Amino acid sequence: MNLSKLLIEKPGISNLHTPYIVAEAGVNHEGSIPIAERLIEEAKEGGANAIKFQAYKADTIASRNSPAYWDTSEEPITNQFDLFKKHDKFWRKEFEVLKKRCDDVGIEFICTPFDFESALFLNDLLQVFKISSSDITNRPLIEFIAEFGKPIILSTGASNQNEIASAVRWIKDVRDNPLALLHCILNYPTEDKIAHLGGIIGLQNAFPELVIGYSDHTLPRDMETLVVATLVGARIIEKHFTHDKSIAGNDHYHAMDKTDIQFFRERFERVISLIGDQSIRFMPEEEIARHNERRGIVAARDLSVGHQISEGDLDFKRPAYGISPAEYKSVLGKIIRSAVQADAPLKWEDLHLQRDS
Repeated sequence: MNLSKLLIEKPGISNLHTPYIVAEAGVNHEGSIPIAERLIEEAKEGGANAIKFQAYKADTIASRNSPAYWDTSEEPITNQFDLFKKHDKFWRKEFEVLKKRCDDVGIEFICTPFDFESALFLNDLLQVFKISSSDITNRPLIEFIAEFGKPIILSTGASNQNEIASAVRWIKDVRDNPLALLHCILNYPTEDKIAHLGGIIGLQNAFPELVIGYSDHTLPRDMETLVVATLVGARIIEKHFTHDKSIAGNDHYHAMDKTDIQFFRERFERVISLIGDQSIRFMPEEEIARHNERRGIVAARDLSVGHQISEGDLDFKRPAYGISPAEYKSVLGKIIRSAVQADAPLKWEDLHLQRDS
C-alpha cells in the first residue's frame, strides 16, 4: 500500500499493523546526486516504504542571524542560515532525477517543501506532501499546499493542541485533504526520557478521524523506540536516514541506516507474532494440553450396574478423558448402566441419562 492510499482509505485505523516506514534522508546527500541515489537504494534495501528529502533555499527559510537549535557538539555550525546554505544545492532538476530513481528502485518519493516555489514544482512529483513541524504555524504555506488537494503529512513537534487543531482546520477549510499527524519532539537528538510516546495516544484521542504516526529523533540504538511507538498506535514511522552514521554534522549522528531498518522490521515482526489477533480462543497447539492437563470425572470407587451416583462416588483427576467436571451436577443422580472400576474415567455412555421408573 502506498502512503496516499493509507491516508485516504485509513484501513484498520485503530488496529495494530506494521507501520509505513519513511526514511528521512533530508539533506544527508551532502549535495551529491550519487550519494542521494545511494540513499534511495539503501533505504529500499533496508525495507523502507518511502524516502523523503527536503527542498529549501537558505535565503527563504532563515534570516542571517538565526541561532542553532541542534547539538553543536555534533554539528558545529551555530547559525541556521549558514547550515542551510551549505545544504541547499538541490532544486527542481535534482529532485526530478531522484524521483525517477525512486520509481526505478520501487520506493515512494517524498519531499518536504519549505517555500511556495518548491511546493509548486514538487506538486508535479509527489503523491503526498509533507509539512515540517517548523511550519505548523505557517498558515500561508499550509493553505498553499492544501490547495493542491493531495494527502498531507503534518509533523507536530514543539506544538500544543491548539496549534495543531488550527493547522488541521486550515487544511480542512481549504480542500479537506486526507491528513496524517506525526507526533514529534523537536530536540536533536531526543533523549529517551522526553520522547513522550504517549503523545501518539493523545493525538489519537484528540483527532480520532486522522491517521497518526511518529517522527523520531532519538538515537537509533536497538530501535526499541520505534517498536513502542508502533505498539501505541503509530501507523507511519519517519526517522532520519543515512548511509553512514559516522559522518560528522547535520543529521547523520541521530539517523538510522539500512541495517537499523532491517533490525526494526525483524523486531516488530516478532512482536506482531507475539501479539497475534484479538480473538479469544485456544491455539491448535494447546489441544493436547486441553486433554492431558485438564481433569475429568473418575470413579472414586467401583461402581456397579444399577448404582445411583452420589457426590462420594466421584473424583476429579487428570487427564480429561471422561466427563468434564464442569458437568458434574448433571451426573449426580444418574444410574450406572456399565460397570466402572475405581479410578477409571466416567463417560456418558456408562450412564442411563434418565432414571428408570
